[in-house]
Amino acid sequence: MNFDKMFEKMIISSAKVAKYLEICNFCCKFAPHLHENMEKIDELDRKILRIITQNARMPFRDVAELCGVSRAAVHQRVQKLFDGGVIIGSGYQVNPKMMGYNLCVYVGITLEKGNLYNAVSAELEKIPEVVESQFTLGAYSMLIKLYAKDDKHLMHLLNSKIQEIPGVANTETLTALDQKINRVLPVELEKE
Repeated sequence: MNFDKMFEKMIISSAKVAKYLEICNFCCKFAPHLHENMEKIDELDRKILRIITQNARMPFRDVAELCGVSRAAVHQRVQKLFDGGVIIGSGYQVNPKMMGYNLCVYVGITLEKGNLYNAVSAELEKIPEVVESQFTLGAYSMLIKLYAKDDKHLMHLLNSKIQEIPGVANTETLTALDQKINRVLPVELEKE
């Protein structure tokens, strides 16, 4: 390989690394606790997380018994994990189809400029049918998940709401036909 081609590959790789670092810096700026708290999670925290992610309704008394600690210790640890941003939510999940939302749709959004991400995200938050949003690398600037009642409702969401947001250049829609996997990330113990 000649020097020019090698240099050209280095420039392309540098651009990809720069984009990755830009996103990492964005994450660290707006969610620094995610990196800081990973070092503070010990084996007991992992045991508690493993149990409650498998059964969020299990009483702390039972979690404490399985971990060999007091109920107060479990309560304090769970609160620390919430406060530190390790646990980011809890609650019941509602079946969208039972509420009349028959379409699960993923929408790839291309932004006019990457720095419009926060503004576009703020507008997307105003649309209750949008349940998830990610800033991405690849074909799209963002990937969102939404639920619609039917085709007409989906067309309204796309044409009258999402595509009208300033900064949205293009959208591509992928309709989910079936879902087989829906789980939380497993919590591994350090000894495994």
